[in-house]
Parts: sequence; C-alpha cells; structure tokens
Amino acid sequence: MIWLGIDTANTPLSVAIVKDGNVLTEVNSSMALNHSLRAMPVIEELFRTVQMEPKQLDAIAVSEGPGSYTGVRIGVTIAKTLAWTLQVPLVGVSSLKALAANASYFPGVICPLFDARRNHVYAGLYEEVDGLITSVQEDGHFAIDELLDALAGRGQRVLFIGKDVAMYEEKIKERLADLAVIAPFSMHLPRASSLIYMAQQSEEKADTHTFTPEYRRIAEAEANWIQQQRKEKGL
Repeated sequence: MIWLGIDTANTPLSVAIVKDGNVLTEVNSSMALNHSLRAMPVIEELFRTVQMEPKQLDAIAVSEGPGSYTGVRIGVTIAKTLAWTLQVPLVGVSSLKALAANASYFPGVICPLFDARRNHVYAGLYEEVDGLITSVQEDGHFAIDELLDALAGRGQRVLFIGKDVAMYEEKIKERLADLAVIAPFSMHLPRASSLIYMAQQSEEKADTHTFTPEYRRIAEAEANWIQQQRKEKGL
C-alpha cells in the first residue's frame, strides 16, 4: 500500500511517500518559505525520485491542524484535491499528535506545542500506550502560563517538543524545574512519515468533500469582527 503524507500546518514543511511500511522518500524543511509555492513542487519531485505516479497512490494522510491558518489550508486543499481526483481515502491527523510521535518512547507525558502568538500556544498532551500515541489532554489553544501551571500540577515529567519550544524554554524550566525535559533539536520537526504512521492506526477515513481543518480557535480577523459587533450592539 502506497501512502502520501503532507504536513504544511506550520513553518516546517514535510512530505513523504511510504510503501508497505517502508519510507521510500521524505523531505523535511524548517525554512520559512511559502508553502503555496513550495509544497506541490516538492510532492512532484518526490514522485520523480521514487519513479512513481500519483495514480499509484492508495491513500493520503494530511496534517489537519492546529497551526497556521494559511499553512493548514494549503496542505488540506492539496490533499483533498488529490484524494478526490485519484479517488483514494483521505485521513486527517492532528499536527500535534504527529509531532508527539517523534518522542513515542518517552517514559512520561509528551507536550508538543506550536507558538500561537501573544503568549499563547497550540498544545496537547500525549503518552505512549502499548506502542500507540494516545491523547491525555485534547489539543487546544492555551495561554502558556496556564498550560505550564496545569502541567506543574500533574507532578509528572513532561517532554516538550517542537521548534517553537525554544521561545518558551526559559519559562518552562523556571516553572517546571526538573519535571521539564526539552527534546533535542533533531526531534523538533514534524515528519510526514510519522503522520502516515498515525493515519494507519486510525480507523476513521475522512469524507473528502466535508473534511475541514481543526484550527482549535477562530481566526484573528473573525475574532475582531465579533468584538466589533458586540461593541456596536452595546454588549
């Protein structure tokens, strides 16, 4: 079975082709490049590298968010278009869960996170159970101080993973002390091959037409509009 994995949810870009449990090729980049210009050429290049054509695909896995609104939409749009055109199953996977898979054998709680600006983060809590990454705390949009207070209250060792962890590393260590473990840099980038592995564990196949990203919060423009409407109504 041949899978294509696409993750454009945040600054990093990751695309992989996996056949029968073997990673044939994978590209991972943390360069801040425009995914709308970069993603499709990378996908096309990977097919050329393995001497395959898209019509040979059996399924597609895509990062469904949370993350950058634009980044998530780009990956989901590409995945939906390919899935519909090729008539193959589409499976969405949390971008945080896919990142947590990089630390699947950590003996404690795994906290993948992405910066969401203004001292907020997208984060979730995961742990490895019988070889599978299992959610402990649902993905969400959190104030970093509230998240760290909640983690400190658990009294467990927590591994923080993701390239944006560096932005909050000092605060993390100050609040959690010896309970905090920072993943090495080699684990901070999402991997599309991990995304595919997570998708293979899922029994849920998305409806290509109705599949939508999991943003975990409304867009800033929408929030500003709602606030303005409330002001105008005197609420």
